[in-house]
Amino acid sequence: MGGNLGCHRSIPKDPTDFSNSTRKFSAACNFSHILVNQERLNINTATEEELMTLPGVNRMVAQNIVQYRDCIAGFKKVEDLALVSGIGAGKLEIIRLEICVSSRTSSSQHSPSSLRKDFEPHLSCTGMNINTATPAQLMSIRGITGKIANNVVEYRLENGPFKSIEDLVRVNHINSSLLDKIRFQVYVERSRTPSTNTNGGLTYTTKSHPSPTSFSLLSEDLDLPAGGPTRIMSVRPDVEPPSGMREGKAVVRVATWNLQNCSCEKANNPGIKEVVCMTLLENDIKLLAVQDLVDREALDKFCVELNQGSLDSVRKWRGPRGVWKSTVSEKPTGLFNKGVSYSGFLWDSSSGIDLKDASVLESPVVNGNGMHPHPRPYLAHFYVGSLEMTMVNVHMSAGAWESNCRNHTSEEVKAHRLTSRIQDTLKAQKGLVLLGDFGLPPQSSELDQLRKERLSPLVPPNMFTNISTRSPKGSLCLDNIWVSKSLKKIYAGHCLVVREGLTNPWIPDNWSWGGVVSDHCPVMAEFYVDVAQKELRNRVSVVERGESMSKHER
Repeated sequence: MGGNLGCHRSIPKDPTDFSNSTRKFSAACNFSHILVNQERLNINTATEEELMTLPGVNRMVAQNIVQYRDCIAGFKKVEDLALVSGIGAGKLEIIRLEICVSSRTSSSQHSPSSLRKDFEPHLSCTGMNINTATPAQLMSIRGITGKIANNVVEYRLENGPFKSIEDLVRVNHINSSLLDKIRFQVYVERSRTPSTNTNGGLTYTTKSHPSPTSFSLLSEDLDLPAGGPTRIMSVRPDVEPPSGMREGKAVVRVATWNLQNCSCEKANNPGIKEVVCMTLLENDIKLLAVQDLVDREALDKFCVELNQGSLDSVRKWRGPRGVWKSTVSEKPTGLFNKGVSYSGFLWDSSSGIDLKDASVLESPVVNGNGMHPHPRPYLAHFYVGSLEMTMVNVHMSAGAWESNCRNHTSEEVKAHRLTSRIQDTLKAQKGLVLLGDFGLPPQSSELDQLRKERLSPLVPPNMFTNISTRSPKGSLCLDNIWVSKSLKKIYAGHCLVVREGLTNPWIPDNWSWGGVVSDHCPVMAEFYVDVAQKELRNRVSVVERGESMSKHER
């Protein structure tokens, strides 16, 4: 995801030679499970998100590294990384100076103060440079809260770099007493203007830091760990909440989104969580089909955030948040590399939407391991107002299942895209909506079977559904919403691909930050419903504690 926007660590040619180096060690270099060894990344303790900050390492390669690391109980030397699928000798040479190997426990044994003591003979200054530190780094200083850290950065942006430590007393909530307490933990060094990159409206410097992947954002003073991108504040599109009406009639927006290898770790990333939740709220999406969940529990992370609002942007949303529920397939619906993926639905039950039942459409074909080599749609019956709609969540682009068919002819592979059993099941359904990642443009001959069943795609071939920071306009039409003839009557004529607000400073973008949640955009369509406007917009927007959920709901 994204381009190479600049090296994220400053490494001397000889890491043991500091005689000619002017590099300073930050007081905020204790990243717990990341080795602080000349600011290199410890590949024995780094998470997938942190590994993705390395040059050329995408999420798939990061997962391969973690899986291989677990199999061999940790890397013994840096060269072992070349054995990982997706790395090899060539890529290892590119990232060699960015990484190191240490035991899984040694990286957490160093505190910022001990590091400063160890390296003090080599450094002209110790502590933290208040002219370059991020709010997250400033908060590692004893006595500096999140509010004060933000005040320091805001003052610096408005007035320029600090000329002396004493200038800190000009910052709100810093007095002479607090300055005396932190004086020996900070220093002032005038820095050059950093180079910047813009990405989807977000500006950030090319120097970045290891990513937080799971932490609490429950208080006003954000309890951020040390590290993270240089700019931690995200920018959401300035939108007005949609009215829920079209031509005087109530409408409901249904959408699909491939969240691309969405594990619990990925869902806990604050940038991922904010983009997913705010995209639903800002675009008034009431029912979302989700594909490519690595962990079944990942979807519930977004559901909880929408209902409880721990993120500042979600908590301050001026429109109704709704009462969200989710369901995830109990069985895998797709394959990826060495694992499986699941599909699910997320919906606002306060909008007149209720789940009747859900199940995976089984394929009669299994491989030698007893696994279904072909993706299996996840079918759910929803009540939307008084209308019953059959939602078929499709994920047909998983490359792993096609590799299982490489010994078959292309015609056999095409036939298995939608097996006869699944086709028979779909024929019996009314109010049918097929939505998801088809891995193919809508005009593809492999989807002729859908046209024979009188289904129509709502997304035309020239409306691209993929995205990246290098290609924000996209180039492929892989995600779609197909509807049966009966539902064409209530289709409001509006189908769009969401492209705004899909990046966030906390999301890795190859070896920088500000990436997108997924290579896929959300695709949504509007349908007329006979739910009263008052019922759509003004239902209770908090989850009742005693409310029970069906076995399909999470």
